[in-house]
Amino acid sequence: MSADVLVAGVGNIFLGDDGFGPEVVRHLGAPEQPPLPEPVRLVDYGIRGLHLSYDLLEGYSALIIVDAMPGLGRPGEIRVVAVDTDDFVASDGPNPHGADPHSMDPTAVLSGLPSLGGVLPPTYVVGAQPANLEEGIGLSDPLRAAVPVAGAAIRELLATRPWAGGHEQGAD
Repeated sequence: MSADVLVAGVGNIFLGDDGFGPEVVRHLGAPEQPPLPEPVRLVDYGIRGLHLSYDLLEGYSALIIVDAMPGLGRPGEIRVVAVDTDDFVASDGPNPHGADPHSMDPTAVLSGLPSLGGVLPPTYVVGAQPANLEEGIGLSDPLRAAVPVAGAAIRELLATRPWAGGHEQGAD
């Protein structure tokens, strides 16, 4: 493995603001943007959940998921949330509700990781409250404006490396 941290953009670009994660990954990787600190692997997973699961088997120091996250507040509001295995695996085992690990439901994908022999690294979700999850390509104005804000939050996580100890990351 050549990367230490995996930054994973997830979401369906055909469902409006659900394409937020892939758009943030494109923003961070754009030639006009400053390079991310090494070693970071930046990947647009879209809806390829199983691919993310298998990539996590390579072993990373940390995982940063970028996604639309309903329930945060006003559209475009960004939150950075630290999550762990208990947030994804119920007491009765992984995928207790029969979630499909081939979809990009992060709960299903990450809860199935132990059954593949993997271990969830320290994980952070950089999420934005969506305004529109209806069929259609393109982000709403609030989510489009939130893309560079999420990019800055990811850069801050990478700079402070809270998974290495010593820093606490809260909501933006």
